Amino acid sequence: QVQLVESGGDLVQPGGSLRLSCAASRIIFSMYIMGWYRQAPGKQRELVADITSGSSINYADSVKGRFTISRDNAKNTVYLQMNSLKPEDTAVYYCNARGPRRVDNYWGQGTQVTVSS
Repeated sequence: QVQLVESGGDLVQPGGSLRLSCAASRIIFSMYIMGWYRQAPGKQRELVADITSGSSINYADSVKGRFTISRDNAKNTVYLQMNSLKPEDTAVYYCNARGPRRVDNYWGQGTQVTVSS
C-alpha cells in the first residue's frame, strides 16, 4: 500500500527554521502533485504549498517568502523548508500525494511543528 512518511517536525523558537521531509513509496512519484498541508488546533486543514512533477509551485499567502517546497523525483521525496517561523505556524503538518485519478489521494500521518519561545 501507498506510504507517505513525514519527518522533521520539532519545537523551534520564533524566527527559527525547520526542514520537513516526506518520503513516498509504492506510487509513481513523478505522476503525483505533492503537497504540504497543516492543521492547527480548532482549525480546518489548509494547503501550505504544493508542487507538480514539472515543479510548478503554489503557496499559501501566509507562507510566501518564508517557506520553500521542493521535490526530488529520484528519491521519491518532497521537502518543505520553513524559515522565519512564527507562532501561528504551529500545527500538525501533513504530506499529501494527489495523482491523476480521483481515488489517487494519499496522506501521511503528520508531523508536529511547534513555534514557541
